Amino acid sequence: MRRNSSETKRKILTACVRLFLEQGYKNTSVSQIVDEAGVARGSYLNLFPTKDKILLDLVETMFSGQFSVARSIADQNLPPIFAYAVETSIQLTLTELNENLREIYIEAYSVPDTAEYIYLHTTAELKQIFGANFPDYSDSDFYEMEIGTAGLMRNYMARKCDIHFPLERKLSRFLTAAMRVYLVPEEKQARVLAFIGSIDIRKLAVTVMHKLFAMLEMKYDFKLSTDGEAEVT
Repeated sequence: MRRNSSETKRKILTACVRLFLEQGYKNTSVSQIVDEAGVARGSYLNLFPTKDKILLDLVETMFSGQFSVARSIADQNLPPIFAYAVETSIQLTLTELNENLREIYIEAYSVPDTAEYIYLHTTAELKQIFGANFPDYSDSDFYEMEIGTAGLMRNYMARKCDIHFPLERKLSRFLTAAMRVYLVPEEKQARVLAFIGSIDIRKLAVTVMHKLFAMLEMKYDFKLSTDGEAEVT
């Protein structure tokens, strides 16, 4: 019985992840999921009462994967604040490459369970990077600050780049706001922004996206029909 349940869960997750990436999170219905997975609707509802529960599984994989891939292709000798800027810039750029990824990330930052995962996942990293600026702050303090900067991230993701708000400006605005929250000195802010402006963040993000999709295909055992790559303004 447990083996059957595990196999049903695997089929559902495989169907969901492929459908989310190919046609979008909101456009994917329960009927499509059960048809694609070849499982009974009741079995699906027993395992996943809402799509949000599936999203959490996907987000856990995506976030661990995106940061590990970003670190693997970025300069390993970068100071922590520069690595943070690269990672967050790549994440913002990913949402400009693929509209379905944009929707998944926005949902991830909006749904309580997935947002909580992001807060907890990021808190330790923020404390390590910015702890010297707040010597008396606890994990809880950084958790509370992350709620605010995660909100900034979500809102910048939701605003699609165009000729009036190009990617470079979006990255600069977000990074400046975040670094001010974490009391990064103005001179260091300028160096971080200059560094981000000097690298090909689009190329890095495309590499991350392809590796992320490959990792998801391997984990969930499916093949995407398209990677959805798009031009970035």
